Amino acid sequence: MTETLPHGMTPQQALQMMKDDPRTVLVDIRSSMEFLFVGHPKGSVHIPWIDEPDWTINPHFVTDIRKLLLGGSICTIDEGCAPVILICRSGKRSLEAGKALLEADFTRVFHIDEGFEGDLDDDHHRSTIGGWRFRGLPWEQC
Repeated sequence: MTETLPHGMTPQQALQMMKDDPRTVLVDIRSSMEFLFVGHPKGSVHIPWIDEPDWTINPHFVTDIRKLLLGGSICTIDEGCAPVILICRSGKRSLEAGKALLEADFTRVFHIDEGFEGDLDDDHHRSTIGGWRFRGLPWEQC
């Protein structure tokens, strides 16, 4: 049976997967502005799902992911395929982008369900109740 949803995981599980399987690729799919100015996980690669100036879905997203994995996406019976982990702000865009990868026959697709900044708290602030940054995992800003 083909998966229709990417596997959700916590930021900590994603970091552990990256340590356990060095083929794992963490793709930050947020806009260029978010990636540069809000910060991003160390070691992540930036391929936006939706980006400025038009704020439409990147028509080259799946192709860009394939190019990223070129040479590292060989699937074997023993090791399976290289895992792709997607991260966005709060886990909503990464879920949608993950569906697109699964529809394009990727097999090991994951998404960080808390995202980089997590959901809004009662005061409409992010990074206070969840997310990569809130969990104290390695990140950087440009």
